[in-house]
Amino acid sequence: MKITDVDAFVIEVPQKHAIFPYQSRYLATSTTGALLIRLETESGLVGWGETPQILSFYGDPPLTADVVESLRPVLLGKDAGAIEMLYAEWPFDHIRVQSAVEMAMWDILGKACGQPLYRLLGGPVRKEIELACCMGIQPPGRAGEIAKAYADEGFKTLKTKAGRSPEEDLAMVRGIRDAVGDRLKLRIDPNTGYPPDVCLQLARDLEPYNLEYLEQPMPDANMADSARIRTLTSTPLALNESVTTLEHVRKILELDAADYLLPDTYQCGGVWAIKLIVDVAASAGVPCVFHCAHDFGLKTAAMLHVAASSPNMPLANDCTYYGLESDILTERLEIHAGTMTVPEAPGLGVDVDMSLLRKYLVG
Repeated sequence: MKITDVDAFVIEVPQKHAIFPYQSRYLATSTTGALLIRLETESGLVGWGETPQILSFYGDPPLTADVVESLRPVLLGKDAGAIEMLYAEWPFDHIRVQSAVEMAMWDILGKACGQPLYRLLGGPVRKEIELACCMGIQPPGRAGEIAKAYADEGFKTLKTKAGRSPEEDLAMVRGIRDAVGDRLKLRIDPNTGYPPDVCLQLARDLEPYNLEYLEQPMPDANMADSARIRTLTSTPLALNESVTTLEHVRKILELDAADYLLPDTYQCGGVWAIKLIVDVAASAGVPCVFHCAHDFGLKTAAMLHVAASSPNMPLANDCTYYGLESDILTERLEIHAGTMTVPEAPGLGVDVDMSLLRKYLVG
């Protein structure tokens, strides 16, 4: 299964639904972008991968399709099934790009075996994957309206952005609880916005609202503070930005710094890296949730396969897929009452519509 062709595409699609505009503590967005990687083998098998194109709030530059010029000398002639080798020999700093290449390799491997990806990752634990709908920062009244609409659609878990001020966060949480009560499990994500003293007070102030968890309220440098604060509040703490390498995850678990972990392919390096992290977290009794970075159908499908094959992913996984004006798949993934069914076709189980890709192509 030698790789004979490598292509890269950047796409951008308008957002719709209640996520538009999607306001975090960093910025408001009205479109979703991604870098797509296409690999082809000597036998004609094609694999696709996806990674976020813009993460400017982390200081990362936007990815461009020009990345393919550096990928071709590295990938052409290599075994498309040699996934561990990709991790061992990846020569660049771009973990985001690695994650898209690795996803495309899994897609090819599944197609070569004639099996959906979840079977290569350990087989099915579940076939229906619950989704957590997501929302940007909103005024309390509007937050309540959006939450009610989500609950009426059948979602059972809501995650909101937060982190501009604890007072704003509390008002938004009150607005949601006033509108839907306990119909929705609730998570808020300040995206590292607070120092430890503010985080502790916010966590205590949130206790009456029964959050599922407070996600990464402090920077990664405050990991020890996360462990300390967990002993001082009943509000569970989750970590996402801190979940990168296995070594770093091991430190989190040794410190007992989180109730939940949220790995993502672009932070960890790929699908296989997430599987390893989820299993290591299971050994410490810490459940995992697949993080969402405004994903299109390829990465959403990867999430479904990982969640389907991972006993330690029992909660709803983040999703904004319903907020895209369109996708670049031949058939969009369907959401029924806040859940998605895992694709059964080989590989990722989805196909790219090249006419839609060209429609939303950037550059």
